[in-house]
Amino acid sequence: MGVLDADTLGGDPYELFDSWFAEAKETEINDPDAMAIASVDSSGMPSVRMVLLKEVVPEGFVFYTNYNSRKSAELLATGKASFVMHWKSLRRQVRVCGQVEQVPAEQSDAYFSSRPRGSRIGAWASDQSKPLASRQELQEAVAATEARYGDDIPRPPHWGGFLIRPDEIEFWADGEFRLHDRFRFTKSASGTWTAQRLYP
Repeated sequence: MGVLDADTLGGDPYELFDSWFAEAKETEINDPDAMAIASVDSSGMPSVRMVLLKEVVPEGFVFYTNYNSRKSAELLATGKASFVMHWKSLRRQVRVCGQVEQVPAEQSDAYFSSRPRGSRIGAWASDQSKPLASRQELQEAVAATEARYGDDIPRPPHWGGFLIRPDEIEFWADGEFRLHDRFRFTKSASGTWTAQRLYP
């Protein structure tokens, strides 16, 4: 099922990503935008969890989360992140690693205002990654948020986006007998991309 060829070597990794992502949106049963994002703590212990890719911009890849969460603390401490997206229906995956930073507040405001009301309430009610005594405690926090804000729910100061500026983007396509296609794009200091075919 090889889908990468010599032309890929001279291509733009963002164009290839956009093409694969568009196909995944047509074929994946659930969450084609799901990505497993990895961070490390101060001891070097890695941690990984699923988040949703919300924007692809010229600078990189954007997702949104609680800035007080464990993942955010680790990302902010190291300034580095890696993620992988796996599209089982297409038998493809993309791996990205690079530098990470918070997006501007106005960008987070714009996305937050587009979210469903319940999700906006949840951003206030959930003290993400912290111990929770009971489900009832969370439900009470939701009710308190609803009573406080009604329908006009602002973005919490502790919630917003991260931009991952990739230094490396790798594309993987399943091949027969595990003879997969792999291309790794690396970014130079001048901002140009170089691609290299890899052994599977």
